[in-house]
Amino acid sequence: MKKTLYLFAGLLFSFSVLSSQIFAQVLIPVKWSIKTEQVSNDEVKIVYTASIDDTWHLYSQHIEMAPPATTFEFEKNAGYELIGEVEESKSIEEFDKNFDMTLRYFAHEAVFTAKIHLLTQEKVVVKGYINYMTCDDTRCLPPSDENFAFTFNDSNSAAANEEVSNINESQNKLTGEGEKSLWGFFWLSLLFGLAGILTPCVFPMIPMTVSFFMKSGDNKAKGRMEATIYGISIVAIYVFIGSVLAVVAGPGIANFLSTHWLPNILFFVIFVIFAASFFGMFEIVMPHWIVNKSTANEDKGGFVGPIFMALTLVLVSFSCTGPIVGTILVEAAGGQFLKPIIGMLGFSLAFALPFTLFAYFPQWLNKLPKSGGWLNSVKVVLGFLELALGLKFLSMADQTYHWGLLDREVYLALWIVIFTLMGLYLLGKLKFSHDSDLPYLGVPRLFMAIATFAFVVYMIPGMWGAPLKALSGYMPPMTSQDFNINKIVRDNAGSGGAAKKKELCETPKFHEFLHLPHGLEGYFDYDQALACAKEQNKPVFIDFTGHACVNCREMEANVWSDPKVLDMLRNDYIVTALYVDDKEELPEEEWVVSEYDGKTKKTVGTKFADMQISKYNVNAQPYYVLLNPDGKMLVQPKAYDLNIDNYIKFLKAGLKNHKEGKFIK
Repeated sequence: MKKTLYLFAGLLFSFSVLSSQIFAQVLIPVKWSIKTEQVSNDEVKIVYTASIDDTWHLYSQHIEMAPPATTFEFEKNAGYELIGEVEESKSIEEFDKNFDMTLRYFAHEAVFTAKIHLLTQEKVVVKGYINYMTCDDTRCLPPSDENFAFTFNDSNSAAANEEVSNINESQNKLTGEGEKSLWGFFWLSLLFGLAGILTPCVFPMIPMTVSFFMKSGDNKAKGRMEATIYGISIVAIYVFIGSVLAVVAGPGIANFLSTHWLPNILFFVIFVIFAASFFGMFEIVMPHWIVNKSTANEDKGGFVGPIFMALTLVLVSFSCTGPIVGTILVEAAGGQFLKPIIGMLGFSLAFALPFTLFAYFPQWLNKLPKSGGWLNSVKVVLGFLELALGLKFLSMADQTYHWGLLDREVYLALWIVIFTLMGLYLLGKLKFSHDSDLPYLGVPRLFMAIATFAFVVYMIPGMWGAPLKALSGYMPPMTSQDFNINKIVRDNAGSGGAAKKKELCETPKFHEFLHLPHGLEGYFDYDQALACAKEQNKPVFIDFTGHACVNCREMEANVWSDPKVLDMLRNDYIVTALYVDDKEELPEEEWVVSEYDGKTKKTVGTKFADMQISKYNVNAQPYYVLLNPDGKMLVQPKAYDLNIDNYIKFLKAGLKNHKEGKFIK
């Protein structure tokens, strides 16, 4: 048992080392926000604010040795001159373990200020870049450059400068979220790879394959080298598959795959077919001629043999791993170039490493459990999971096209039934065609059954309107549920209750099929919301959201539900949800021609998706914008953030600026 634990610890360590190299290119621990301030007619300030992630630090300008100091480079221009040096906020002076010396650095936030003297009243462009390096306690990233460009003495300079700042900040935030998403997907794919090993097509092949590499008892080094090539080849084959998908499903296809009915229905059908295969209805196999051709090349000498052995393993095990690989690729086909590659890397590392490790340490083979009926049980459990996950795609199409087939309670009922059947199967009360007899119930299987039934019990209150926050991102919205006790209580609350409905200026457009969570009253059209804001002299809360947006549902369930947040949204703002993926056709008089791509936007979703890109240069949801009744931005917009205190500060800042007549120019 101890050796097994050491094996898994080694596996996890290896994955961490390898994956850290992959993710280094998207790790951005410092996010820059740059603004300008007009001091006088001929003097301006440029304020550079660096937001630094926890455990990371940014070095001061005032260090003389390694690491590189933060430096500001300005392009020479006869229209301006720099007044003095770039000033910086107070730094920390401490011993730095990375460089074994005392250095000055910043943690959490650093503010730099450059004063510029304008030498002419004509248009002046100030351009340059910041060169900086950042480290945590164990590693340093290579020096990076952050470009900036500002225009002064121009009628459009204020708006242009502010726009540059907003784009910079928004893109950095989204990159950070993307990094977290890729990490999570990597570890999920790794777990899928471990599940692939524990299938009847793969597990019995481990001792057979390892014995092949160790058959030359006098030349163990050669056998281990061949095993290493074998493992690397498995990884290369799967990563190649992911790379092909990355090229085919580029960023432009993301919206189509996530919202159009055709791919979502197709994905749903694929998942059902995968589930049926795992239940034993049929096997998904590669054509025999492909397998035979690969097998014929296994006996070639040198490094070629192990490569073809790896290809043969991939092909032969396809009936078990195909549905798992297909699940990863379907989940990855959302427009991120790296995601399918990362998914296949995680899967293949977990899938290939045991073959190589057992070749190096063949004595571990004696500790492996014997093949048997438990392998088929793994397949069946995966089949139940495939069936449950497939419903998500059907739900996406149902929501964006308003078919009304899969409301929240129907979705929950199906999940409750699926996981109840899975629990009964784990207890041995259900049996499929390929299952062996279960003479007794093992402790691991019992624990899995307990966890499954506990999950079922957790879901049952959702049938009567319980929020089920842990599943909020995967369930249809609460507004699609017909019977909701919370809504009934809220609608019948006394006139003095906190849940009293806000009086709207007019009936909201699209209210027949679009709804706000938690009983909030508001609009689903930008112009309508702005008109009501002017009438009631209230700020506008814009929520760029989508039916297919998992993070949007999580924000609504975990942040909007907070009493303080809900009270401000209900009483202090004109709440407006702009759905960027809704397929409802607009009347011809409401069509708009995009300033961004010149195309005519004819649906609710394309109109507001184009508005988000054109106005804010952001196309990710959720994205929250606070405006005054004239459409001026009150504070910097906010993206996905489950910290309730941060969200309350965001809303309070917008209210304060509205009352004081302040806005971002």
